[in-house]
Amino acid sequence: MRRPALLAAGCFTALTLLGSAPVAGAQPGVPTPAVDASSPTRVVSVTMATDRRAVMSVFSSSMNREIQVQVLLPADRSVPRPSLYMLDGVSAGEESGYTESTWTQKTDAVSFFSDKAANIVLPVGGRGAYYADWAQPDPVLGVNKWETFLTSELPPLIDARFDGNGVNALMGLSMGAQGAMNLLTKHPDLYTGIAGFSGCYDNRSNETKNAVRATVGSTGGDATNMWGTNADPLWAENDPSTRVETLRGKQVYLSTGNGFPGPYEAGGGFGEEIIDALTVGGPLEAAANICTTGFADTLRAAGVPATIVFKPYGTHSWRYWQDEMHNSWPVVARALGL
Repeated sequence: MRRPALLAAGCFTALTLLGSAPVAGAQPGVPTPAVDASSPTRVVSVTMATDRRAVMSVFSSSMNREIQVQVLLPADRSVPRPSLYMLDGVSAGEESGYTESTWTQKTDAVSFFSDKAANIVLPVGGRGAYYADWAQPDPVLGVNKWETFLTSELPPLIDARFDGNGVNALMGLSMGAQGAMNLLTKHPDLYTGIAGFSGCYDNRSNETKNAVRATVGSTGGDATNMWGTNADPLWAENDPSTRVETLRGKQVYLSTGNGFPGPYEAGGGFGEEIIDALTVGGPLEAAANICTTGFADTLRAAGVPATIVFKPYGTHSWRYWQDEMHNSWPVVARALGL
């Protein structure tokens, strides 16, 4: 995503969680094709980028288009294994031209998971979509039925093609953290746990709804096409904070920084990356801290156990998320039965 859009989204999101702000309007775009429900979801192709990295093209009947999914494979593929689904942030692969997940582009995920006995499933795409089923097509972002794709269409294909054992967990950051939590709390029988970094998990207030609108708006989309006006019941239907009981018995790891500079900003001069981390990543992470604090309070009030980490520093940026990918692994491993 281009820096001006990120800067605007970061400031807007922080402001909406601290006070009122206007709602993003619809953006012009091109028409999207109608969904052809008669075309079955299927694997179109699988190629091996390396001996441990599969690139799969899946035709999604719900979205009427092909979706790229990359899978990092374990060294030992002689026995069935669990699957970890890793969901991206708002750009969802845009930085690579949608040739790979930003997880593999910006972190050491390939090497880190190389000794883990699991399928690592990385959908590519879903920019600004919150991995949700949208109420209607968006002129800019098109048809989005990611909940259907990730919970109904894709898992059977992953298990069949890559010898999955039916055990699934989720990991997500920022937009993907909220999307992952929404998927788990709506489909608790499908997932055994979650790791969420720098996410918001509560759609109850207009401030948090407008923060979602700002995030979607930064990509040119309109969240009204996702969940309607702020008074629409769809917001409540996609609010993890109203379903925390579904997390009881799950493995849950949540973390956030607080927006202040940390070790990855120290001594970095004033290059564009550092400026972005401070002017964009600072406000965004401060907002994520507010969100995570509220959700942690909800979990605590319900008596639902979770591992929740509040760092005394940290911006909304990839080096911190790489650290959390590592730090959360013991919890994720328990969720996967490893």
